[in-house]
Amino acid sequence: MAGRGDDGTAGAGTPSDALADAAEAIGTTLDETTTCEELADFACRHFCEGAAVDLLPPDEAAGRRSPDPAFARLATAGRTALLIPPDGPRPLSARALGEGRAIAVPIGLSARTPRQVMAVPLLARDIRYGVLLAVRQGAPFTGTDQWVAQHAARLAAVHLGHARRHASLRGTVLDLQRALLAAPGRPHPNLDLATRYLPAGGGALVGGDWFETVRLHFGRTLLVVGDVMGHGLDAAVDMTAYRSMLRYVASTDLPPHRVLRRLDTAVAEDGTRRPATCLLVRVDPARGTAVIAGAGHLPPVVFAGDGSGELLPLPVGPPLGTGVGGYQQVLRRLSCDDTLVMFTDGLVERRGEDIDTSLARLAALRLPPGAAVDELLDEVLAALDARHAEDDVAVLAARIRPREHPA
Repeated sequence: MAGRGDDGTAGAGTPSDALADAAEAIGTTLDETTTCEELADFACRHFCEGAAVDLLPPDEAAGRRSPDPAFARLATAGRTALLIPPDGPRPLSARALGEGRAIAVPIGLSARTPRQVMAVPLLARDIRYGVLLAVRQGAPFTGTDQWVAQHAARLAAVHLGHARRHASLRGTVLDLQRALLAAPGRPHPNLDLATRYLPAGGGALVGGDWFETVRLHFGRTLLVVGDVMGHGLDAAVDMTAYRSMLRYVASTDLPPHRVLRRLDTAVAEDGTRRPATCLLVRVDPARGTAVIAGAGHLPPVVFAGDGSGELLPLPVGPPLGTGVGGYQQVLRRLSCDDTLVMFTDGLVERRGEDIDTSLARLAALRLPPGAAVDELLDEVLAALDARHAEDDVAVLAARIRPREHPA
């Protein structure tokens, strides 16, 4: 790998070594800040002592051009004391962007060892993303240094474009997901209900996690949580199809295991939808019962009035869309103090951990006795650090509302 000699010039590594390092080290994620950090680190490894990456706001990157660009410093590496302050005047950066090439100049000529500064534009597909600033003391930057720097900056710019397009698509899918989940069907007023949807952070696109409630006859409500396999816009679209089919089939007032059978058959015959897991719970407040059936989905947890949790045993059939069928249902008594919690796997799953261990952690929680449904759900999310989950999280909590007796 290329390095720097004692005078700050390129060391024993060749330009081809530097290009190979750039290809491997820059753009390893779809995160804009990470890409900038990787570029700054690369620069310090190969041709400078201190480096910074300053980006333009999106409107200046793709359109409006200003003689005094409003840079934002996203990353630094190496000897940051040598760098031009992020809030100081940066005519060299503006000039490099305007001319579309690397520009190297000495500064501090009165000092014993002047600094050498190089500004390298981050350009790709006629979009100006920002500037790489490289600084070192000693020998001026060579033509090879500038050539390597421009190649690395161009590579970083391409990856920044990918990151911004990914962020835009993710935002579109997330807006769609939130809009669709913002208004689940209303349960009967004899149920207290709370729901949460938390998209995963990081690089993955949001997925097809969803919840739904369907009013049935005689004061009963069907509670639903599902998860379409995969991520991205297709998963979100398939999620809407599952919700529509579920509402239609549930309106026939079939028992939960037969609702799953109908859905499985319909999706399998359609052949265009991704498979999905699904959990159905039909709550009958008048009888104090819950009838539960699952299709490849994790079982629910019930938290008693004293805050203790219990994982409900549940026969799990195959995911929807396989055409295999074979769903079963179980009956569970529910009191007005019990809170039923249904969720997608993002709430509990942790990388490298057995799912039984993950479920046991949830069931072992001790929540504040007598907490309202909303408060209890927030306690669960906080205890499991759901906001930093590796996958999307959809959660639904329900509790039978006590009957009001006339005075």
